[in-house]
Amino acid sequence: MRAFAVLGFVLLFFLTFPIVLTFVEQLKDPASLLSAIKDPLVIESITNSLLTATATTLIALVFGVPLGYVLARMDFPGKGFVQALVDVPIVIPHTVVGIMLLLTFSKAILDNYLGIISAMLFVSAPFTVNSARDGFLAIDEEIENVARTLGASRHRVFFTVSLPLALKSIASGAIMTWARAISEVGAILIVAYYPKTAPVLILDYFNDFGLKRAMPVAVLLMAICLGLFVALRCLTCSKSGR
Repeated sequence: MRAFAVLGFVLLFFLTFPIVLTFVEQLKDPASLLSAIKDPLVIESITNSLLTATATTLIALVFGVPLGYVLARMDFPGKGFVQALVDVPIVIPHTVVGIMLLLTFSKAILDNYLGIISAMLFVSAPFTVNSARDGFLAIDEEIENVARTLGASRHRVFFTVSLPLALKSIASGAIMTWARAISEVGAILIVAYYPKTAPVLILDYFNDFGLKRAMPVAVLLMAICLGLFVALRCLTCSKSGR
């Protein structure tokens, strides 16, 4: 087990060290961070990211949770193909996603909030569907069958038995969906360069002015996202009693 712990620590160090180093380097120049906080374009782009990522997550929940339940409880021809379709967005390069969406919806999503949400939803929805499916699969079907024998309809069983029992997995998927959505840049660059989201603005600042101008915005976005992400994770863990 010690060997496993060492190997795991190496990966954990690789994942966390760049984040810590970025914050440490930024603390050496607090004036630029303060300037970024006062920049209306930065505030607007971060607000755009937060709102569209949240809207994306809500849409993914409305449509993804029922699909996850179908994949967990129903057997039908082509089920494996449907599951593969759910996972396809994970393997498609995100610039290609942007091109596909633009070809499909054309001017309806060009440079507007609908375009941002469409790009976010395409790349992040699999997290909701797969987490919901796994949550429902973890529920013993006998529990649902008992509720049915007591006279509850299938829909009532879903909302009063299955959904509450799978809620932790669904919440975890929603958090990952939100995190993936807010970090998207490649597809959004092609579909909706305007209104700017924070990742797009960071890329603009880096290309136009270099690392020194982009880093304060990146740190500000990371601080907000990490804070929200950790808070949501702690909330879901406390709800589960762990």
